[in-house]
Amino acid sequence: MKNFFLATYLAVKEVIRNRGRFLLVALVIALITLLVLFIAALGEGLANGNRQYVANLDAQLIVFLEKSDYSISASRLETNTVKAVRRVEGVEDAGPVYTSTTEIVSLPEPLKVSMLGAEAGKPGMPSIIDGRNFRGGEAREAVMDRNVALRSDLKIGDSIQIRSTQGTDDKFFDLVIVGLVDGQSYFFQPTIFVPAATWEKIRPQSEAELNSDTPYPNIIAVKLTDPAQLDAMSTRLADEVSNIEVATLEVTINNIPGYSAQQGTVQTQGVFTLLIGILVIGGFFQIQILQKVPQIGVLKAIGSSNSVVGLAAVIQIIVVTALGVGIGGAMTYLFSLGFPPTIPLVFNGSRSLIAVALLLGIGPLGGMVSIIYAVRIEPLKALRLG
Repeated sequence: MKNFFLATYLAVKEVIRNRGRFLLVALVIALITLLVLFIAALGEGLANGNRQYVANLDAQLIVFLEKSDYSISASRLETNTVKAVRRVEGVEDAGPVYTSTTEIVSLPEPLKVSMLGAEAGKPGMPSIIDGRNFRGGEAREAVMDRNVALRSDLKIGDSIQIRSTQGTDDKFFDLVIVGLVDGQSYFFQPTIFVPAATWEKIRPQSEAELNSDTPYPNIIAVKLTDPAQLDAMSTRLADEVSNIEVATLEVTINNIPGYSAQQGTVQTQGVFTLLIGILVIGGFFQIQILQKVPQIGVLKAIGSSNSVVGLAAVIQIIVVTALGVGIGGAMTYLFSLGFPPTIPLVFNGSRSLIAVALLLGIGPLGGMVSIIYAVRIEPLKALRLG
C-alpha cells in the first residue's frame, strides 16, 4: 500500500508540474476518442437505417421466394403462400410484407420514404404507439414511423401527397396519417405503412404491372408458437410449403444489400483508429521516459523499487488517458446535440461503453514499452557512474 501511495504521488506530481505537456497529449487522446465514438455512432446509425424494420419485427422467421438468396427485393411470393404458411403446425401467425419506395411531395422539401404494405395486427406491422391502425381494403390511410415525424412537421391527422411513377407517367395520391409507430427505417429511408390493396394501387409500377390489381408479397414474417424451435420450423416450412426458402432475422439482416460490407468497413476504421491511438500514446510516453532517465536513476539509487517506478508510470498513463477520454466524451456529447436527425448517428449505450473501455485500455497498452524500459533502467548507468 505504501508503494502504491508513493507511486501515485510521483505520477500526479509530475503531471501537475508539466501540465502543459500532458494536457497536450490528453487533447490528442480526446480527439482520438471523439473520432472513435463518432465511428461507433455512425456504424450503429447506418446499421439501424438499413436493418431497423427487419430487426424489430414481431417474428422469428422470414419466408422468401425459393432461390431469391434471402434478398427481400428479389423475392415475390404467390398470394396463397400466406395461407399455406399459416396452416403449418407450430406457426402462431404470419403476415405478408410488401416493399417499395416513394416520395412525399407535399412537404416543403420532398422526402423519399420506404412504403411498406402490411396487414394490421399481423407480424410485419409494427405496434401503434399513437393514433390508430389503418383500415383494410383500399383505404387511403397510412401509418408513419417516428423517423418521418422527425424529418418533417407531420402529425396524426395530416394529409400527405406521394408521387409514384406508373408506366411512363408520374401519378399523385393523397393519404391521411392515422397512426405513429416507433423507428422503422428500411433501406436507409424512413417508412410509411399502408394496407396491401392500397400499396398495390399506389406503388411505383412498370407498364406491364398496371393491368394487375393483385398484390404479391415480397416476404412473409412468421411468428412461431415456440420461438426456440427455429431450425425445426425452418425445415418444416420448407418441406410443407412449395417454392419458398426460410431464414432467421439475423440471416435476413446480413443479406440486406451492402449491410455486411458496410459494417465491416466501419469496424475496420474503428480498429485502425485505436491502433493509431496506441502508437501515439506509446510514442509520447516513450519520449517521456527517455527524458527522465537520470531522475529514475536517482529514485532507484535512493532505494525506490522497480515496482514503485513501474507503478508510477502506469498510474501516470492511466491518469492522462482517462483525462483525454473524459474530454473527448464531453466533446462528443456536445457535438451530438447539434446534428440534425438526417445524419445517421446513433450513440448506442453498449457500443459507446465498449469504445470507451477500449480507449481506456489503449493507454497502458501503448505505454507498455516505456513501462518496461523504466523498470529496466540501472541506477549507475542512468547516472553515468557505471
